Amino acid sequence: MDVMPKWADVILIPLISILLAAILSAFLLLSMGQNPWDAIVMMVEGSFGSSYSWGYTLYYTTNFIFTGLAVSVAFHARLFNIGGEGQAVLGGLGVALACLYVPWPHWTVAVLGSATAAALFGAAWAFIPAILQAKRGSHIVITTIMFNFIAAGLLNYLLNGPIKVPGSMELATAKFPEPTHLPTFEELFSFGETSLFRAAPANVTFFIAIAACFAVWWLIWHTRLGYEIRSLGHSETAAKYAGISPTKIIMVAMLISGALAGMMAINNVQGEAERLVLDNVAGAGFIGIAVALMGRNHPFGILLAALLFGFLYQGGGEIALWMSIPSEMIEVIQALIILFTGALDQLVRMPLERLFLSLRRAKT
Repeated sequence: MDVMPKWADVILIPLISILLAAILSAFLLLSMGQNPWDAIVMMVEGSFGSSYSWGYTLYYTTNFIFTGLAVSVAFHARLFNIGGEGQAVLGGLGVALACLYVPWPHWTVAVLGSATAAALFGAAWAFIPAILQAKRGSHIVITTIMFNFIAAGLLNYLLNGPIKVPGSMELATAKFPEPTHLPTFEELFSFGETSLFRAAPANVTFFIAIAACFAVWWLIWHTRLGYEIRSLGHSETAAKYAGISPTKIIMVAMLISGALAGMMAINNVQGEAERLVLDNVAGAGFIGIAVALMGRNHPFGILLAALLFGFLYQGGGEIALWMSIPSEMIEVIQALIILFTGALDQLVRMPLERLFLSLRRAKT
């Protein structure tokens, strides 16, 4: 029997962790001579105060949903995939090749092709670390870290030569053709003279990310494969006894994980930049780890955690711009949230477990 109710584990612990991180961040802002309350108000207004702000928040949220789901699928099989950054980079390459070299008639067809290419390239980049783990016992953390750097170097080489625009000094591909451009929220939600989400990068990929949440929820908790993934994650010995092949599940879980990370490129490469540029992932692969941890590896929790980090990214940019707060300070606040929701999880969990255990004994 669990010591704490499920709602406490899923909601209460993350909320307390965020509160502790916020209190510590407030002290840091005070030490810099800034008013923490003014910073909070500006972050909220900058993230949710207008449709333009919402557009940016949901754009970042979309990226973090894909990378958070990628981490969670692997984690259910007891695999710590921290290669989402590299897998998203390769996903971007797949999107660029699909958009530049295939004559798509319309964006509705182009997004299916680019999503498939992104998933395949992301899965392919996860394949070698997966097979090294499954066959040779090479630790997945080490190999996926290495492949992040290899992916960055590979993209740098390609944008300096084979897929670079001739005569251009910019490390980027050519602009994607018009039929591949995805509708933005401004185009979708403008009515007559009323224009919402003006100039914001949020686009239809957000709805694909929501669909991915439902797909992962159905896969993990309502399919035989999902049961096998969770079984291996709980106990490899028991999984083997039940006839489940660890090699097969490691490979399948990592390929799905890599595919989800790669699909992030639909949003930032095809949807926002409409071309492939260097450093297009911008750390979203690593943020996905915090999103999955905070969301307790459940798609609904990941959706909420991704929205929180979307708020931090957009709101953090606003206070860095208007309050003369260094951008590094925003990274510190994000790091504190990651620290409290990840490494210091037991700092919150253990006192709460003792509290709920005492309440249960008193009730008995």
